[in-house]
Amino acid sequence: MKMTQTLPKGSDVVADSEHITNKERLSYGASDFACNVANGMVGTYLMYYYTDVFGLAAGAIGTLFFVARIVDAISGPTWGIMIDRTHTRWGKSRPYFLWFSISYAIFFILAFSSVPLGPLGKLIWAYVTYIAIDILYLGINIPITSMLPSLTASPQERVKFSTVRQVLATTGATLISIAVLPAVQLLGHGNDKQGFLVTAIIVAVLTAFLLLVTFKNTHERVHPKHQTKLSLKQSASALKGNWPWMIISSMYFFFWIGMQTKLQVTVYFFKYNMHNADLASFMLGLQALSLVVIVFTPFLTRHFGKRGTMVIGLGLCVISQLVLGVGAKMMNVPILAGATILGYFGNGFFAGLLPVMLADTVDYGEWKNGVRAEGLVTSFSGIASNLGMGMGGVVTGFLLSMNGYVANHAQTPQALNAIEMNFVWVPLIGFGIGLILMHFYKFDKMQPKIEADLKARHEAAD
Repeated sequence: MKMTQTLPKGSDVVADSEHITNKERLSYGASDFACNVANGMVGTYLMYYYTDVFGLAAGAIGTLFFVARIVDAISGPTWGIMIDRTHTRWGKSRPYFLWFSISYAIFFILAFSSVPLGPLGKLIWAYVTYIAIDILYLGINIPITSMLPSLTASPQERVKFSTVRQVLATTGATLISIAVLPAVQLLGHGNDKQGFLVTAIIVAVLTAFLLLVTFKNTHERVHPKHQTKLSLKQSASALKGNWPWMIISSMYFFFWIGMQTKLQVTVYFFKYNMHNADLASFMLGLQALSLVVIVFTPFLTRHFGKRGTMVIGLGLCVISQLVLGVGAKMMNVPILAGATILGYFGNGFFAGLLPVMLADTVDYGEWKNGVRAEGLVTSFSGIASNLGMGMGGVVTGFLLSMNGYVANHAQTPQALNAIEMNFVWVPLIGFGIGLILMHFYKFDKMQPKIEADLKARHEAAD
């Protein structure tokens, strides 16, 4: 059966869902597999690398992460505006994979290179390389989300694309979380500096290759025919009164504060609090179980709606942190494992739905303000996540520093409590705020009217 998709305002291209192949869906998902492999290594292990391998102080790293977030506040919207002003034969978002994948890979390798410098030189090296990969990461990650509304106008197809993307993203994040520490030991032959460098080279090459695969095999079908290069003012007008975008961006920010603090201290928690660093890879690897949830996300959204399914996911995240707190106090590995699995189930719902909900905010901006600005609107997902991850890094760095953390030494009770705070209670607050924000999200009820109104406009424009 031939299905013609509803197109955005003024579109002169009819996208037929029968022309969307599994190869294209997999190629789209490969982009987030690549980003999660690379960013997973950065988000989970870079702070540990800086403190326990490269020899920088936790407080100094917290300051670095704070400065990087200021840079994000500028570079994120800049990337979004650039995408909205990009018009090539390859589309608006897709060319960025071609243009910036190699440069990202190069700086990624440099970030894990233990150059023989003094304390100040090492800190400067960390600032330059980390901020560079942070900027370039937004340049390859924001287009993943901004491209989704252009791949298809069909809500069902968007969910399919997003589901494949999140399955592969979770697979990438799981593989890197399991593989990094064993790879460092294997490839470094006891030299962690060498091990991290060789591992980073492998990850960088894989990331660049997969992003180029995405560039080659995806197609942007939805093109507004009267809307060419948008000015900054025009792009920004798509955000005016766009309350779904405000809620989703805020929720994403607080979610990633919680998630990042938890991820980056997982190694610390099991190394120092539980006295078994090998458990860190095992616990991080449990996120593979979230694939079960992601696969069933399209089914659940048909029954509970996007908002209801997201509430279930965030609720599971909150409950998991409470159980994790019990396991941490009792130092009970089975309880910690069970809580971790529950949390990854919740994260699966969140990850599977967020790109679709961001695509909805693009439609809402067009419906309310008459401007379709995929780049700027969706860029705030990258900005929100990076700001959240950065603030998580700031919180972690300063809590560890203020409570006397010393790398590769037995920790004081105060330092152990600070690690547990980052592992359990800061994430609980972040997830809880996200759950509260979803109470105000009412887009699902409005979507049928928005779709009908946009369809009428498109038909009138044709």
